[in-house]
Amino acid sequence: MTITPGKVVATADVEPVRWTVEQGRFLLRSTDTGGLFSLFELTTPPGGGPPPHRHDREDETFYVLEGSYEIRLGDDLHVAGPGTVVHGPRTVPHGFRNVGDAPARMLCVATPGGAERMFEELAELVSAGPPDRDRVLELAARHGLSYLLPSTGGAR
Repeated sequence: MTITPGKVVATADVEPVRWTVEQGRFLLRSTDTGGLFSLFELTTPPGGGPPPHRHDREDETFYVLEGSYEIRLGDDLHVAGPGTVVHGPRTVPHGFRNVGDAPARMLCVATPGGAERMFEELAELVSAGPPDRDRVLELAARHGLSYLLPSTGGAR
């Protein structure tokens, strides 16, 4: 484990990165934490959210800051508002969808760190317009993420 000097980050000083309808701010990268975790803030528009998926490498813990999310964790659906914490262990299928009328925000901790690399690559892929589905699936697979298809999106 690498000892890091610590870091202070003001969210407003971190440029958002858009990778689909969502955008995120990478507040602490794996390189900031000696690989222990990554911390990012997600902003999700109404109706937006990733399709159900699972991670082979990371656990994800979400803390809702604003808005209302419908979160699927395994076979269960939960409505999560501000102050709610949801922990998704690696390999457990999950997904979420903003069920409110305004953008919703949450913090996500990915353990161990490194999940930001996939989102950065996805952002680059979508910057030229809607990407080919097979390219997205291949990118996800390289990062240990499997989408549970077919899907209509969100937590459904």
